[in-house]
Amino acid sequence: MKTNIFIIAILLLLGSCKTTLKLSVPQVFKEQATQQHVDGARKRLMTFENFATTKIKRGVHVSYPGWNRGFFLENILLNSIGLQKNEHVIKEKDKFRYTIADGKNKMEVFGKERKLTKSIEYKLLEGTGIFNSFSLLQESRYIFSALLVPDSAKDAKSWELLMSNIYERRNDPEKRLFPIIRPDDDGLATNGTDTIYIKPISVKESEGPNGKKGRLLIKMLSGYELSTKDGVVAIIDLVARDIWFYNELEQTDKLIIAAITTAIFARRVNDNKW
Repeated sequence: MKTNIFIIAILLLLGSCKTTLKLSVPQVFKEQATQQHVDGARKRLMTFENFATTKIKRGVHVSYPGWNRGFFLENILLNSIGLQKNEHVIKEKDKFRYTIADGKNKMEVFGKERKLTKSIEYKLLEGTGIFNSFSLLQESRYIFSALLVPDSAKDAKSWELLMSNIYERRNDPEKRLFPIIRPDDDGLATNGTDTIYIKPISVKESEGPNGKKGRLLIKMLSGYELSTKDGVVAIIDLVARDIWFYNELEQTDKLIIAAITTAIFARRVNDNKW
């Protein structure tokens, strides 16, 4: 809870100061790439250049409590000194599907998101107020998967997209009291032969209305770099809602990257709104 409050405070600060974040695209890549704005990003219909999606069909976006462990024996001792120990588990899930086409070819996209959060709460049995209890995050798991299926009339392989962001306190060498879980999920997309690696890009610099540069307290996720063994092929700008395509890409490769881009923008559990 305290982590969420901290992040919300930063976002409110950005809004109140009219501060902007800008993704820094390397000049070398800019000179070899083409920028395209994704109209309708995070909405039900997306279009850019000659690409267009059908209306996104969604399942029910739900968040619900999971199974909680009991601490009966521990609480017998803790209650004697005025404390109560509880575990809180929250699960969240969503799914969607749509078709993206470039005028000649199309690709079906089936996406799923899953998130699990576990925390331990220590609460005073007497007294009220915001300092009456505190929670320790134990585990945070976010997994996004998508199946990208090309036109059945074409002889092409399907692609599988997988992105994740996992934190476990038991594996945290610092054992921080209030760890900040940044939404820097990464992953890859593959058809079994070719692979596109997806790496998060974060910024810590901001710019005010007078052009004055500033620095944030923490890095904020601002985009993704897509690359193959031969180098960077695209950059997704979450802030400006743009996609930068490497100019030497084949149209079939652009369609795959366009499907990955729209799938990332279609997420609701981890939507990274700006």
